[in-house]
Amino acid sequence: MRIIAGDYKGRKIFEPLDKETRPLKNLTKESIFNILEHSKNVGISIKKSNVLDLFSGTGSFGLECISRRASKVYFIEQREPSIKILTKNIKKLNCEKKVKLFSENVFDLKKIKKIRENKFNLIFLDPPYKEKNINLLLNEINEMNILIEKGIIVLHRHKKSNDNFDNKFKTLRVENYGISKVIFGKFI
Repeated sequence: MRIIAGDYKGRKIFEPLDKETRPLKNLTKESIFNILEHSKNVGISIKKSNVLDLFSGTGSFGLECISRRASKVYFIEQREPSIKILTKNIKKLNCEKKVKLFSENVFDLKKIKKIRENKFNLIFLDPPYKEKNINLLLNEINEMNILIEKGIIVLHRHKKSNDNFDNKFKTLRVENYGISKVIFGKFI
């Protein structure tokens, strides 16, 4: 795994040692950023943005955002093995001042004061493929009003997942990559 573009371009980051953490593949990550930076209906600027990375794993997505000059990335990850690798990756890139790491359950977002007090340009969700409560989490994010008006949510799922989203979540674009699909959306 490596950083694809920006200040840390080409730098390798630590990979998960366990089989429960599913890292975002470089090709998928690169495709997501190409869409975010160049698509007319999904495009946003990563530079100077606030990013919320849920189910962070090793931090590959959020660290890519830091490399592309995001102002701040908030990582939320509950699994201890992933937190250890994420912490090592943050230290390796020497970007501690640009990140906040919370060892919390993603479904308890409302309990995290720093999250409630912020607005985000981009929210990335990379839950385990078997996770069924995505709509519940999206509803909580919407109720908290933490995504800016033109903000984007990127959701990484198994391509066969059949998520039924609330009518407040509008899907803007869906792309398939191998066994996964990436859904770009926003609240209406």
